[in-house]
Amino acid sequence: MSTMILPARVPCPAPPGVPVPVLELLSVTKVYPGRPPVRALSGVSVQVAAGELVALVGPSGSGKTTLLHLAGTLDLPTAGTVRVRGLDVSRLSDRQLAGLRASVIGFVFQQFFLAEQQTVLGNVADGLLYAGVSLAQRHELAAVALERVGLGRKLRARPMQLSGGERQRVAIARAIAGRPAIVLADEPTGNLDQATGAAILDLLGQLNAAGTTLVVVTHDEQVAARMHRQVRMLDGQIVSATDAPRGAR
Repeated sequence: MSTMILPARVPCPAPPGVPVPVLELLSVTKVYPGRPPVRALSGVSVQVAAGELVALVGPSGSGKTTLLHLAGTLDLPTAGTVRVRGLDVSRLSDRQLAGLRASVIGFVFQQFFLAEQQTVLGNVADGLLYAGVSLAQRHELAAVALERVGLGRKLRARPMQLSGGERQRVAIARAIAGRPAIVLADEPTGNLDQATGAAILDLLGQLNAAGTTLVVVTHDEQVAARMHRQVRMLDGQIVSATDAPRGAR
């Protein structure tokens, strides 16, 4: 199955020779209808460069998960622009958005969302269903990803046979199997004990050191401190952001 991802008629906004951010939100507002309407984001602007490890931090209700959903093209903004690898997502068709999510963006959620009847290998391979690769390639990429997260010996295990930390490793393997440009993680340690959560953060750090660009949503200051850059949110706005490290490309 072939999936067209990058429409030729969508221009890259940056001039030749200028690096394009992996993720860019420009004056983004999100309002949910209701009585009264709920304004989740108000004029938010943020960029993520290749190679960054970013914490999106704030209390519950600050708008960080809404921002993550917009960044992952799971939702569209009420106003403003979201660009992924230079592509304005508002100009993409549903099919093109699905292709973008399948090959450019990886997702890790607080709930693991694993199919209990599937093997570990099958769960990771299923994450590549819309990536336009054969079953054999899906299994090969899944096995490589599971080896990267330390589960190379549990390909045939079922999720019910795994610990919480191992389940989250499977979810991370599923997110990175297609070698996406960016991985978005929503409270990836939220359902784990402190020791297991620390091990998952170590793993995310290792993946970033190997070149994976990561944005981690968290309300936990200890988790945020492990990231190279912190973007802090409150009441639907960014209230502070540390500078990108020199290593960001």
